[in-house]
Amino acid sequence: MPESKKNKIIAQNRKAFHDYDILEKFEAGIALYGAEVKAVRAGKVNLSDSYAQCSSGELFLNHLHISPYDHVSYSVPDPYRKRKLLLSKRQIMYLGNEVERKQLTIIPLSLYFRNQWVKVEIGLCRGRKKWDKRQKIAESESKRRMQKLLQRYH
Repeated sequence: MPESKKNKIIAQNRKAFHDYDILEKFEAGIALYGAEVKAVRAGKVNLSDSYAQCSSGELFLNHLHISPYDHVSYSVPDPYRKRKLLLSKRQIMYLGNEVERKQLTIIPLSLYFRNQWVKVEIGLCRGRKKWDKRQKIAESESKRRMQKLLQRYH
């Protein structure tokens, strides 16, 4: 996600950084209803267990939970409905081919506002095995210990 003062992060998928190796990142728009945008502004979003899927030349985000907005007087959309991701045709074809060819997964990493638009940062990911996760935890703990030792002696 390009850093800027106009980007306001709403939700991050921290579990994705633990469970997957992120190979590439993309920024996509997302098609939402008005009440959903208001719920997103209120921070009623859950990214865990959500994923993107390519079907018939379009990319859809599945299992993204947006809680219903409290002050809506008309019909409330399903919190788990499929939401269309807005990318260029070339990017959608590239992602679809990579998922099929290399057995990868498309995972939403974060949801944020760029100016007034809701954007999703998606990642092309490869699942980690259990021993990969343990190895990463061990590496981060050893780095943390080294930093503590360096701070103690300086």
